[in-house]
Amino acid sequence: MTGTRKTVAVLFLLPALVLLGALVVYPIGYSVVRSFGTNSGHGFAGFDNYRTVFTDDGILTALKNNVIWVVFAPTVSTALGLIFAVLTERVRWGTAFKLVVFMPMAISMLAAGIIFRLVYDQDPGKGVANAVWVSVHDSFAQSSAFPMAHPGRRSPLVAEGGGFVTKSVVHAGRPVALPLVGVAPDKMPDGAKRAAGAKAEPGKVTGTTWQDFTRGKGVGRLGAPDPGELGYPGMRIEAVKDGKVVASAKAAGDGTFTLPAAADGARLRLPAANFREPYNGVQWLGPALVTPAIIGSYVWMWAGFAMVLIAAGLAGVPRELLEAARVDGANEWQVFRRVTVPLLAPVLAVVTVTLMINVLKVFDLVYIIAPGSSQDDADVLALELYRRGFAEGQPGVASAIAVLLLLLVIPVMLFNVRRLRREVRR
Repeated sequence: MTGTRKTVAVLFLLPALVLLGALVVYPIGYSVVRSFGTNSGHGFAGFDNYRTVFTDDGILTALKNNVIWVVFAPTVSTALGLIFAVLTERVRWGTAFKLVVFMPMAISMLAAGIIFRLVYDQDPGKGVANAVWVSVHDSFAQSSAFPMAHPGRRSPLVAEGGGFVTKSVVHAGRPVALPLVGVAPDKMPDGAKRAAGAKAEPGKVTGTTWQDFTRGKGVGRLGAPDPGELGYPGMRIEAVKDGKVVASAKAAGDGTFTLPAAADGARLRLPAANFREPYNGVQWLGPALVTPAIIGSYVWMWAGFAMVLIAAGLAGVPRELLEAARVDGANEWQVFRRVTVPLLAPVLAVVTVTLMINVLKVFDLVYIIAPGSSQDDADVLALELYRRGFAEGQPGVASAIAVLLLLLVIPVMLFNVRRLRREVRR
């Protein structure tokens, strides 16, 4: 049509064709050939490598995780991008919000992985996720202040059901001593006061529970409060008869408590709730949650990408159609669901397909975020390809995994090509 000779056209296209052949066609062809060879590279293995791909437990776990990634990561990222794009059109600071949401795209996968490895740290003092989770949890269920407390030498208490109970029954008018040890002085509650011996009260059971320790021979007495020893404020004491709780009380700041006459002849119990370990949060990187946690970090990075593309498509939506729907009586949800989303369907398809191709080859985040103890549970095909090819010396199996990844990507690419052709015809 332009009169350009075919030879000239070929010469201009030749550099691109050479690069395409060297960087795409040749590696694909070599991988296909290598997938039928032995791991040593000196023999023909037939379909043995592909048989390994579909029977090995580790590779099947990676394949299952890839399916989870393809289903959830693009869907959640696209949905969040759509919500952000629509909502930011209605606020003055929408541009600033888009900038903040899109900013993670400027961070490399390596840096994002390091960031979220810290975010998901088990220690609430380091990991942001558990710091927030523990704060919320402790607002509704406060942890015990005495998780390490236990009976010391010559104690009247014995272990029972996670707590401690007196060896013998108690009687009204006779003060009871419930000494414990094991709580560091700097870990005692702020309300702890100097321990005081309980006074006898007619018809009532009184006693003291406190941190009983001695500094050395002849210094301090076991079984009786000494100067410098602190009571256990808030310690719950229960009187138990025939397996039933007949009375209960909480210790004051100096460790003293008083039970009614119903406690006479009962055994006193310090229930397990007094010694419950502090809540340490969720194991975000444990076997059960490691894949959803890593997907969350991916969404954090790519929701901004989806938002920007969808916002660009939203800018091209005719406002007359939206106003006409409102004039016809549609509320905002109906306008969004029946007008905005259908008009944005081509853009949503582009974003979803792009992210699907992207997650099929995800590697960096999984490799960095998942600890060694749960990396097998978070495994994906790209990571398994790396491990088989470079760490375990199985290049034949690694090539078969690469071919499988190519076969998984091809249908998505064909869908994208067909969609683009339909758009051109319109």
